[in-house]
Amino acid sequence: MTFKKNHKLGALPFNDEPFDTSPVCFKVKKGVKDKLKAVPGWQERLRETVDKLIESIGE
Repeated sequence: MTFKKNHKLGALPFNDEPFDTSPVCFKVKKGVKDKLKAVPGWQERLRETVDKLIESIGE
């Protein structure tokens, strides 16, 4: 089944700010991807870590 244009279903951001349309990608060592996916809430936790990393550069 395909979605019709302007449908209301789909992934939504957890906060008020929308996500960027293009993802950030980086390579990791073998096995890290599977271990990361096993961590509960890994995507949001990684986003928070990236935000903290960026903030620390400005200090």
